[in-house]
Amino acid sequence: MSIEHSSTAGPLQGAEPPVFKASPRLIILALALGGFAIGTTEFASMALLPYFSKELGVNASRAADAISAYALGVVIGAPTLAVIGAKVRRRLMLTWLMVAFAVFNMLSALAPNFGSFMAMRFLSGLPHGAYFGVGALVIAAAVPKEKRAAAVSKMFLGLTIATTLGVPMANILGQTVGWRWSFLLVGAISLMTAISVFLAAPRVPVDPNASPLKELGALKNTQVWLTLATGAIGFGGFFSVYTYLASTTTDSMHLPATYVPFILALAGIGMTIFTIIYGWASDRSHTATAFFSLTVGTLLLLAYPSATSHLGSYAVCVLLLGLLSGVSMPLQIRLMDVARDSQQLAAALHHAAFNLANALGPFLAAKALTAGYDYPVSGYVGAALSFGGLLLFCVTVFDWRRRARFGYI
Repeated sequence: MSIEHSSTAGPLQGAEPPVFKASPRLIILALALGGFAIGTTEFASMALLPYFSKELGVNASRAADAISAYALGVVIGAPTLAVIGAKVRRRLMLTWLMVAFAVFNMLSALAPNFGSFMAMRFLSGLPHGAYFGVGALVIAAAVPKEKRAAAVSKMFLGLTIATTLGVPMANILGQTVGWRWSFLLVGAISLMTAISVFLAAPRVPVDPNASPLKELGALKNTQVWLTLATGAIGFGGFFSVYTYLASTTTDSMHLPATYVPFILALAGIGMTIFTIIYGWASDRSHTATAFFSLTVGTLLLLAYPSATSHLGSYAVCVLLLGLLSGVSMPLQIRLMDVARDSQQLAAALHHAAFNLANALGPFLAAKALTAGYDYPVSGYVGAALSFGGLLLFCVTVFDWRRRARFGYI
């Protein structure tokens, strides 16, 4: 029995009944703008690390704690805000999440020392997961079921375009006028998003059956946990390599620092292309799409260390990293199918899991680097994580089919 065709696990049980039809295109555009802001600040922090560490008087190792603080904020904020906001209108929740995101990013830019900067990075991470989770549900409810993955993928284009344009731009700002301007820019875009979402999102009442207790039901769902674990482990492979792209380019390949924005842009272009492809493919079979992403991603990461011996092969490999990063899309859609009455919490937890991947991948790669290996070893670490995610997804699908066979779903 395929999960895509199960009639017992609808994607939006308990969804809010629309009061009027808002334009799906305007909704997607408004939410994608927020994705651009979030993607820029999340990924640019890695590229800006040499600049804020120097000004705030800490070494690179200590400065990386600010990146971990943001990820921790996402992990804590995603489930907490999703549960607290169960009885809040989604339009208003999205608006206030982006207002908070704007304020804390602007305060990050004004931080006088590293302690206050790290605190602001933690607070900036709190709205991240809830925003994407609630946003995905709003978009999925605005389009026919057979088009929901493609529609949700368009929201995530904001995030992938951020890796193409926003991150290189932030790196250039860091090299020229200063790293603080990058966070101020993110804050301004976030305020624009809050206004856009407030105007464009559908004005619908809260589902009268929604409650924090219902959302917490996701914590008892084995399929939810297995899908989240697949993302947390498998996507860690992408971050183990992406985090060290700048260092690999300059220190291992001995290329000028001016090459770094172009390498980061290549990664972003690949992520954008495969987000579109995976959105289309996930509407047809999100299970097959996830298997493809994790399998081919593992093989790509195994080839990565060898690819760093030549600029041409390195550039191609960086571009194809999107093969693995796109696994977020089929897993997001799968969660919509298995979460039942806990849609909001499950969708938010999805982004918490991917930020665990953001912490796990670089952490394990750093262990290999500490042992004396060069930066390209991150490819082997990433391949191991991607393969681990593949094995977990096999268990996930087996568990689903076993439950279906015995009538447990």
